[in-house]
Amino acid sequence: MSDILSKIIEKRKSDIDRLGLSFGCEVPKIRSRALHHFMAEKGLILEVKRASPSKGDIAPALDSYKTAFSYAECGAVAISCLTEQNYFKGTLVDLQNVCRAVDDYAKKTGKNPPAVLRKDFLLSADEIELSYRAGADAVLLISRILEKETFLEMAKKVVELGLYALIEVRSDEDLEKLDFVMSHIDKSHFVCGVNSRDLATFKIDLLRPVMMKEKIRSIMENAGGKSADGAKIIFESGVTSAECAETVGNMGFSGILLGEAAAKNPEMAKTFVDSFNLSKTTKNAAFWEKYASSLAKPASLPDLSRQSFPRVKICGLTRAEDATLADELGAEFLGFIFSDKFPRSVSRENRLEKLLEILPNLKAKKVCVITETESETAKKAIQLVKEGVFDILQFHKIPYEKIEKELLALPHYFAVSSQKEKENLILKGEFRVLLDSKERLQDKNSDFCSESWLAGGINTENFNEILSVYKPELIDISSGVEKEGEIGIKDKEKLKKILLC
Repeated sequence: MSDILSKIIEKRKSDIDRLGLSFGCEVPKIRSRALHHFMAEKGLILEVKRASPSKGDIAPALDSYKTAFSYAECGAVAISCLTEQNYFKGTLVDLQNVCRAVDDYAKKTGKNPPAVLRKDFLLSADEIELSYRAGADAVLLISRILEKETFLEMAKKVVELGLYALIEVRSDEDLEKLDFVMSHIDKSHFVCGVNSRDLATFKIDLLRPVMMKEKIRSIMENAGGKSADGAKIIFESGVTSAECAETVGNMGFSGILLGEAAAKNPEMAKTFVDSFNLSKTTKNAAFWEKYASSLAKPASLPDLSRQSFPRVKICGLTRAEDATLADELGAEFLGFIFSDKFPRSVSRENRLEKLLEILPNLKAKKVCVITETESETAKKAIQLVKEGVFDILQFHKIPYEKIEKELLALPHYFAVSSQKEKENLILKGEFRVLLDSKERLQDKNSDFCSESWLAGGINTENFNEILSVYKPELIDISSGVEKEGEIGIKDKEKLKKILLC
């Protein structure tokens, strides 16, 4: 466990010893409210949250009753309530206030209320029973912090009481525990979630839940017990914009657990709900699903981390023979520039016509690099991606705001010059962003993980040093593998040195 997570758990155990499972709060001896189905339909779980270990105070003056009532009005399908008091500043009183708020909403409107999830670092079956009495419809079970037998005991208590549980998994070890538990109980009471935030580092990788999705689905669909509507998977943490909510919805998740963004900006809650609910599958979503699957190691391996050696993109290709060689040597991406002002552009000297002949034979992902969207050359690139001749667009240093929504639905990523630009794009829901700059200093206080895609000044001399210092997921090289003084002409030995290293 991480230092922060260890501190949370140890402090919790100490508080339980001192104050009991209710942490000094009064909890009814008998549950007084009806149980409601958790995640009966696709939608957002909005969170009542005052603070977090990574952000400190988020909404310290938050009124749990008023917030929950407004979330219900916004169309949340469930409301998550933090009850951890030391780092998140929540209590079981908040949970009971949230339950009262959604019940009052139901009485006022005649509509079904959102289900209420108790979110905490629960450690025993006795805490499940107390959550039930306090009014929760569902509880969070974090696989990472539970031993198999304890996990199973808690899951059995969930079923016994007729509750639901959101099981959080993030690693293959978590999946092994999930498989074990699901093989012993009725899985219809359980929904799975993947936290994009690593509890070891509190860094976010938006692609992590996508990496885990199919493995979870396989476990849940092969497990015993009833399941009326298949495996439901929730995307947890990291969504802070309507654009990101829509992107996650495009990926086929059943829901998003949205915390900080809604708590800090309650007036935006309805926008988040609508953006997710109106989302639909896109070619961009399909591309990143496939890429995420390629990052995930087989379940037999101990972790889902990416391969130790980085993926390589060879860019600025102008000749069929160079593209073929780079492909044969194992390049993951091949980049072709569609911009008349660049000497490596495939729009020059009939290069594209010659390249089109060999493209169907290449295994690597073929990238159209564009620097604007309105020229005939750029439009040609866009059309080739639409037709599937090329696999993906690279929006090279084009502001996000200048890209039409139709283009964002195509497979794409952005290349930018600064860490700040990169982070702003991740906030918009971009899974990977290429940082094209010789200035590669990372902000250690960044919320985002170091799953870096790097370009700029990389060559055979500094390649190994960059790998050692930055441990990137992908390296993009263009002029660094060219013959001396010959723009766009790749050097066979340099390609081998990079790709066979």
